[in-house]
Amino acid sequence: MPLETVPFDVSEHLDSEEAIAIYLSEALAAGDAAYFAHALGQVAKARGMSQIAREAGLGRESLYKALSENGNPRLDTIFKVLHAIGVKLEVRPELAH
Repeated sequence: MPLETVPFDVSEHLDSEEAIAIYLSEALAAGDAAYFAHALGQVAKARGMSQIAREAGLGRESLYKALSENGNPRLDTIFKVLHAIGVKLEVRPELAH
């Protein structure tokens, strides 16, 4: 009998401030802008995309598009979404190897 699987939805596991902060920090550390935007979209989905769009002053459909796997959000969109989610980015010097 074949094993039945279901797709993994990370947004179902982003249920605390700590989980969200760790997830976004790891996505940012990957150094891939598209990956970070997608991760931000997963957090927005976990929090409720309509609510995040409203708090960010953006249209829900445009936010879905911007934060999709193929999206390319503007930096101001990212800042608005981060603010709506309640997190901030920090810049620190990169440590020498």
